[in-house]
Amino acid sequence: MLARIHSAAIYGVDAYPVQVEVDVARGKQGMTVVGLPDAAVRESCERVEAAIRNSGFEFPREKITINLAPADIRKEGPAFDLPIALGIVIATGQAAVDDVLDTVAATGELSLDGLVRPVSGALPMAIGSREAGRGALVVPPANANEAAVVDDIEVYTADSLYDCVRLLESHLGAAPVVLPPEEIDLVTAPYEADMADVRGQSQVKRALEIAAAGGHNVLMVGPPGSGKTMLARRMPGILPPMTLEEALEVTKLYSVKGLLRAGDALIRTRPFRHPHHSVSSAGLIGGGTIPQPGEVSLSHHGVLFLDEFPEFPRNALEVLRQPLEDGDVTIARAQMSLTFPANFQLVAAMNPCPCGFATDPQRECTCGPSAVQRYLKQISGPLLDRIDIHIEVPRLTPDEVMSRADGEKSVDVRRRVITARGRQTERFEDTPFVSNSHMSSKAVRDFCPLTTDCTGLLKTAIEQFALSARAHDRIIKLARTIADLDGGGEIGVAHIAEAVQYRSMDRKFWG
Repeated sequence: MLARIHSAAIYGVDAYPVQVEVDVARGKQGMTVVGLPDAAVRESCERVEAAIRNSGFEFPREKITINLAPADIRKEGPAFDLPIALGIVIATGQAAVDDVLDTVAATGELSLDGLVRPVSGALPMAIGSREAGRGALVVPPANANEAAVVDDIEVYTADSLYDCVRLLESHLGAAPVVLPPEEIDLVTAPYEADMADVRGQSQVKRALEIAAAGGHNVLMVGPPGSGKTMLARRMPGILPPMTLEEALEVTKLYSVKGLLRAGDALIRTRPFRHPHHSVSSAGLIGGGTIPQPGEVSLSHHGVLFLDEFPEFPRNALEVLRQPLEDGDVTIARAQMSLTFPANFQLVAAMNPCPCGFATDPQRECTCGPSAVQRYLKQISGPLLDRIDIHIEVPRLTPDEVMSRADGEKSVDVRRRVITARGRQTERFEDTPFVSNSHMSSKAVRDFCPLTTDCTGLLKTAIEQFALSARAHDRIIKLARTIADLDGGGEIGVAHIAEAVQYRSMDRKFWG
């Protein structure tokens, strides 16, 4: 007897429909899985047999053939356990559910006692099932909120294989999962780190506000203990709230990677990723035999913080250039090529020299000139050009260290950032750009006209600092963001001057 169960499989960060075909026929007892299964799928045979027996059903002593269609795409993971077990139970006549199978998809890992365990990728599976025309999806309880975010598909849960069979026999008689409003409230999503905790560093806070307002990348240079990491951790809290579309994109990435906490519906706060400087290129960009998203993709719509910037492997830093420019990353393998989103803000931090005290007025630097140059040259010119803001983070004074006065709260900074972003949204309404940092060279000319005085000041800066054409455009983009924070009027000399000062370290440290 033949049974067909609908399910879904992950390809990159999206899901495609999979039909699990189960045939039980006379022959030598055994179970065979075809359709390019990986080891985890093949091992499901043992789990499924034990789960069926321990759920009170009879396991057939016949030949069982399981086909995962389409058969030309590799399937991986334990998410097919539940649909395979359902197919065997139905094919052997132990459940009468044929009239609901066309509208329902199922996914879940089975334990040996028949309980349903959570799986990775429930959110994209729900989206893929909806697009395939399924009206309902059965998921493990821990994945319920995640899948229920998707509109136009009803999500049901099953604690065990037995419960799933009874749910189908009752024609989905249970109530579908309904999310409480607070689970998808993105505006009031809480951030633990607040700018009010940071003592001093008003100039650096100003630079981070500009970066947040225009989507610019930042490099902070300063001695150890000056507060670079503390400042970077507060960057997500001053960015605008995520839209529902952005939250879905981020949640899909974390769901596929298996990093979404059980019971969570959406990732409501902007991501902050802080990989160690020993990370490999594959860990940073993504990779593997079957490519998985890396740190740049897990930072999508959020912040990627790279501390000890020159300590990262040179090849790992250089592969950042494509995602910084394009907002995505393509990983090519012999059998497939996948593109993962990677629209993040880079916040990097470094010491001015190997010992860290080249700019510290209270500590003497012990590094020779050649050692300092080797250290700084770890960061290539093309990569440095893609970082809009270079800001020096000085050592705090004793008065600043001992101060108990609270600084400006993140919510107040965020309010100004949201206003500036609103001006950019109006400006770029009929364009593909969402913030000033995304403007092309042509868009810079169209949206950022300069007065004669501004042009003269910018020309002087280019000659004095030997800036590249890319740095020229980035100064204008920065000036446009500063003007947006200043009321949204035309770019003035003061805006260009402030933007230029954020490139002065080109000469100071790399000249």
